[in-house]
Amino acid sequence: MRIGRADGDRRSGQGRVKLGTTGVSPGVDSGSPAGEPDQRPARALPPSSALTLHAGERPESTGHVHRPAPHTRWRFQVSVSSASSPESDPLALLSAAGVSVWLDDLSRELLAGGELQRLVTDRHVVGVTTNPTIFASALSKGERYNEQLRALGAKGGSVDDAVFALTTDDVREGCDVLAPVHERTGGVDGRVSIEVDPRSARDADATIEQARRLWETVDRPNLLVKIPATREGLAAITAATAAGISVNVTLIFSLDRYRAVMDAYLTGLEQAQQAGHDLSRIHSVASFFVSRVDTETDRRLDGIGTPEAAALKGKAAVANARLAHQAYEEMTAGPRWQALAAAGARPQRPLWASTGVKNKDYPDTLYVRELAVPGTVNTMPGSTLEAFADHGTLPAQPPATIGYGAAAAHLEALAAIGIDFTDVTDTLEREGLTKFEDSWAELGETVHREMHPTEDDRARQRGGGPAKAAPAGAGLLAVYLNDHLSGATAGLELFRRAAQTQQGREYGSELAELSRQVEQDRDSLTQIMADLGVSTDQAKVALGWLAEKAGRLKPNGHIFSRSPLSDLLELESMLLGVQGKAACWRTLRALADADERLYAEHLDTLVERAEQQSAALEQFRLAAAERVLPTARPSA
Repeated sequence: MRIGRADGDRRSGQGRVKLGTTGVSPGVDSGSPAGEPDQRPARALPPSSALTLHAGERPESTGHVHRPAPHTRWRFQVSVSSASSPESDPLALLSAAGVSVWLDDLSRELLAGGELQRLVTDRHVVGVTTNPTIFASALSKGERYNEQLRALGAKGGSVDDAVFALTTDDVREGCDVLAPVHERTGGVDGRVSIEVDPRSARDADATIEQARRLWETVDRPNLLVKIPATREGLAAITAATAAGISVNVTLIFSLDRYRAVMDAYLTGLEQAQQAGHDLSRIHSVASFFVSRVDTETDRRLDGIGTPEAAALKGKAAVANARLAHQAYEEMTAGPRWQALAAAGARPQRPLWASTGVKNKDYPDTLYVRELAVPGTVNTMPGSTLEAFADHGTLPAQPPATIGYGAAAAHLEALAAIGIDFTDVTDTLEREGLTKFEDSWAELGETVHREMHPTEDDRARQRGGGPAKAAPAGAGLLAVYLNDHLSGATAGLELFRRAAQTQQGREYGSELAELSRQVEQDRDSLTQIMADLGVSTDQAKVALGWLAEKAGRLKPNGHIFSRSPLSDLLELESMLLGVQGKAACWRTLRALADADERLYAEHLDTLVERAEQQSAALEQFRLAAAERVLPTARPSA
């Protein structure tokens, strides 16, 4: 819910708080001092606030910065109402600007719980990308894959066959979830990507064979097969396209390689046309990686260590991507593409990949806002998707159309100071392949363990665990979490009652939204307890529920009826409860650094949301206090 003010001074905190329906999270735009809440609804910013790439400038924060840990999985707690207006929904504005919003994540947790469908409905997600790292992370968390893996192990299947079965099953189900989007958009969106085995990235023939196998096995028209943009991969891109397979070309970092990718696609279309394929049924995207470019370039600039080098940090990724879009425009204006388009061919849309911001000093929506170009795709990790939904803004003009000259000038400035940008992109390609190969190996090891569990594994799955002492403090943690769950249960009942009482009154809709969020927070706590293997103490939870009921008897000087103090006392009780909840989230966040079962990224968001809920409740409380406890004025 965004916080805005109809009146009052934002610095003093006085005036009424206006709550929307996209989460209780203030944003900051360049019209406010850094770190100060933006009290206006999400909207297109004036031209003066658009980020440009002039030498000596640094990107300024356009939103509060929330930093996820790299490769941390995201558990979604969607709170946006599908009925919210586009003006209050940044992702709706992004979609309306012509950007296809895709999610860079897929797991059985997302599929089985209906979360992916909710993201399609509430977060305007129209596509999904996957990679070996995503699948490795999915299998390392939860148990939804175990039964299938044990069955495959019992049949004597190989690890590679098991990985193939798991990933194709998930992607096929994802394709089915997005099938209505695929139909509604005429095949443009509603796409789900699956990557070939990264170990084949330097072998064109093996890549082509695996692309065919993935295409036939998933057997869905809205599939995209991901092929790395290595030199060897270019031939595979052409061959797959010529065979009528829709391709997502991945791991593109350099402009020269991107031009080669576009050429490979056009050659594939020409061959497909000669073979009699319907070109309108062949789709493609070219995944141009973004944030890693800043990470590597900034590292080298830090090594130079001069003020001039520091002034160039944080802009190479956007500059590189904007020049890639310029190359795309040049290609589509050429006669070769025009002839294919006349025959029904579909363009290979630029897809901005790796858009999660890795530097805590940069705005967390930087690579979405600055690359909001019509006709492109932006695939986002869950944290970036939620950040933009919360406080994302758009420039008044599509940034690529006004940034080509500045982008070229920035790369020239990098060269002048000693940065070999070709070496930067070559390094990133090598590292990208290595990371995917490592993730694939990790995926295989996880699959092997589940297919062939040891006796200790079986004991652990039965709940007994191997013969070793429980971690110190495990029992106390269970007591601590159940105490908070009991309090959360009582707090939820209080929020529900207050929202019902205030319905149709001054803060009724705002309290109703807070009530929905508090329910989601309680669900998050129960999920965290499950992840930690902590059982719910049902008796303690019931006591929390009963305590709230009993607390209704005399909260205000009256036995049963409400008094003028009721609103104030209820708001103070809710505020204390939310502050206690924030303390719990902070405690768990501290533990997350040493316990991989805890999702640091999700806990960061929960802490932030609790603090913003507290801020809203405090303003409601002060308004209620002024209303029922008027300050005595001295008589004349």
